[in-house]
Amino acid sequence: MKKIFDEVRSLDKKAIENYFLSEDILMEHASIGIQKYITKKFKKNEKILIVSGTGNNGADGIALARLLHKRFDVSLYLTNEPKTEIGKLQLKRAKSINVNFVKDIFQADIIVDCIFGTGLNKELDKNSIDLIEKLNNFKSFKIACDIPSGLDILGRVTTIAFKANVTITMGVLKTALFSDVAKDYVGKIKVTKLGIEDEFFQSTLTNKYLLEKSDLVLPYRNIENSHKGTYGHLNVISGEKVGASIISSMAAFSFGAGLVTIISENQKSIPHLIMQDKVISKNCTAIAIGMGLGKIDDSKLENILKLKLPKVLDADIFYNKLILEYLNEYVVLTPHPKEFISLLKLANIADITIEELQNNRFKYVKEFCNKYPYVVLLLKGSNVIIAQDDNIYINSFGNSSLSKGGSGDVLSGLIASLLAQGYKRVEGCISASLAHTLSALNYSKNNYSLTPDDLIEGIKNL
Repeated sequence: MKKIFDEVRSLDKKAIENYFLSEDILMEHASIGIQKYITKKFKKNEKILIVSGTGNNGADGIALARLLHKRFDVSLYLTNEPKTEIGKLQLKRAKSINVNFVKDIFQADIIVDCIFGTGLNKELDKNSIDLIEKLNNFKSFKIACDIPSGLDILGRVTTIAFKANVTITMGVLKTALFSDVAKDYVGKIKVTKLGIEDEFFQSTLTNKYLLEKSDLVLPYRNIENSHKGTYGHLNVISGEKVGASIISSMAAFSFGAGLVTIISENQKSIPHLIMQDKVISKNCTAIAIGMGLGKIDDSKLENILKLKLPKVLDADIFYNKLILEYLNEYVVLTPHPKEFISLLKLANIADITIEELQNNRFKYVKEFCNKYPYVVLLLKGSNVIIAQDDNIYINSFGNSSLSKGGSGDVLSGLIASLLAQGYKRVEGCISASLAHTLSALNYSKNNYSLTPDDLIEGIKNL
């Protein structure tokens, strides 16, 4: 996994002090990083339009124009004269080698957005909105420098933002790039080095981490002398909608659980691989509850929540205030945004809309986990957030094919399966979440056609 940082100005300052560097040197390395990417990816003499603003992000763009000047057909458009001293210096350098300045934008092969950086803290004016809208409409390959213009430091869009194919960010990954809102704007995210050794950033403390494919730990079976009980017994509590319980159970069974039993007072027709009972199994090693649960008697729910077994709580259960008494070291919560809003309200943390949550996901996750530090929270979304206490892990592999009924039931089943097999809660959530999203990512048919069964089949082949 990779470190993610909320704020980078203090990092830049620390790097300048520790390595006796200057802002100019850091900027040169940042621009060289983008230059290398463009030189490697595109043919010589392709047309490049660099659009630069008045701040340091714009200065990066002016420096980039100078570096690309001889190899490509480069045009530099300034939204206005640079306001920073380093921007003015970069402009002098660009003019000294006759970089081509243009008075209007046009559709080039490549457009590089250097209008606004992470310091954007106000709504865009009409000229900026019109400019970004025109750039978005061009059928060019679009690169954002550090962060797409229009995204603020929290990854929010107030009016409009530049839609990049690639965002090349400077030095380190930034939290703003991983908001759910940002996902439609950042494209692929690449990090360019600033001439500073990686150890500098690795030794800097942070509480946010980006998950990588290599963080997936599959439940391989390395013990030959074993039996079904060796790999855990998951109980899935069924309610009004047994279909959700069946999906979760099949996902769990396909992800290594030795035994899976659906617990239901009303016996239903279920797949032959899954057992069925009316009471919790004596050898149960984990519980999943909430998927299609509907209404449940409080005393029955309380008896389940009291059990000192790993539990995955999902879906309907987030509308029942009773769960607040049992948010302890045994629990994993897997809400989608609407359910998390209900949970925040029940816990007297916040009474907000979905839009407010989506604009401040990390903030509300932090507030919830500060109040319930023993709970492991997995907040679903286009970028999945896994959190416990102060630590946050982000899974950015999700895509729109997962926007289907039953996808969340699969995920809950995967997590519960790993808990039943003895995984720790955070590690179980990380591996289950990665398996879930990577299965969708590997799906080769049209993205609108993915079903829970396809997801489960893909997980078998990871």
